Parts: sequence; structure tokens; C-alpha cells
Amino acid sequence: MLAKPLRPMALQARRLYVELMFQVMGRALQGISEVDQAARDEARELPEGFLFEMMVRPNGPSLVVEHLGEGRFHYHGDNPPRPVDLSIQFKHIAHAFLVVSFQEKTSEAFAHDRMLVDGDISYALRMTRILNRLEVFILPKLVASRAVKEYPANLKLPQKVLSAARIYLKVATQFFDTARAS
Repeated sequence: MLAKPLRPMALQARRLYVELMFQVMGRALQGISEVDQAARDEARELPEGFLFEMMVRPNGPSLVVEHLGEGRFHYHGDNPPRPVDLSIQFKHIAHAFLVVSFQEKTSEAFAHDRMLVDGDISYALRMTRILNRLEVFILPKLVASRAVKEYPANLKLPQKVLSAARIYLKVATQFFDTARAS
């Protein structure tokens, strides 16, 4: 009997968590493009002005980043300045929650038909590789190895810690700047 009234609260909690994680991921994508050469090299192959969106259907949380050129991203929040070039869409908030809480890999969610890709699949794969690299840096190894298809064997702890600190500093700075501007 108690479970029924708790369902809407659980759904709302998942939605808030996904929304927060999308904000962190968007800012972290911008951050990794500023601090990691491999992520910049991967992003360099995207066209300048390329807009990437990750969202929950039909009108759930979302994040939008733009490739500015030279492998650099800019986080636009949840408002694209124009139509997006690539949209990765989760079919339900529960599906997004599984991925952003690192209970399921992105590739598994796609295989289980929990998400849609609207746009060029080669760009989707490229963005997934960048997201995986980001997760490797900002998550503890135990969690990251569950979140990504393959954890890089050549990543040494000092490089991981330094890159994570630099990315988190960029994320925190962006949150602070956003709060100050409001």
C-alpha cells in the first residue's frame, strides 16, 4: 500500500538526478575539450558548429553542446540555439537513469532499444567515445569500468587524477559563473 504513493516521488527523484547529471555532463564535456588532447582530437572530426543533444523523450531533461572548432565544445544548457545535428534520445526517464547512474553502459542501453539516435550514426559513435573518455576520467575506476565498454589499460593514476581535477574545476567554475549570472 505504501509503494503506490511513493512511485511519483521516486519518478521525480530520478528526473531530478538525470537533470543534474545532464548539467554536469554538459559542463564536463566542455571541460574535457579544454584539458584533454585525445578528446579534442576525437572532437576535431566533427564539423564546426555541430550541435549535439542528449535528452529524455518526450520533454524531459536535456543537454546541448556545440563544437566550436579545434575540438572545443561549448555547453548551451538545455536550449539549442538552432536545430541540432545529432540527438541521442532516451525513451523514458528510467532508461536515462540506468545510464547516468552507471548501472548500464550506453552501448547496452542502445542494444536494449532504450534510446534513439537522430542524426549521423558515425557522429553518435564519436560522441559516445568522447563521453566514455570523460567517464573514465571523472569516475572512480570501479564505477567507470561498469559505465564504459572498455577501460583503457594505459591510463595511469596520476594522469587520471590530474585530468579529473582539471575537469571538475572547469565544471565547478561553470556552475559558479551560472549562479552568479542569475
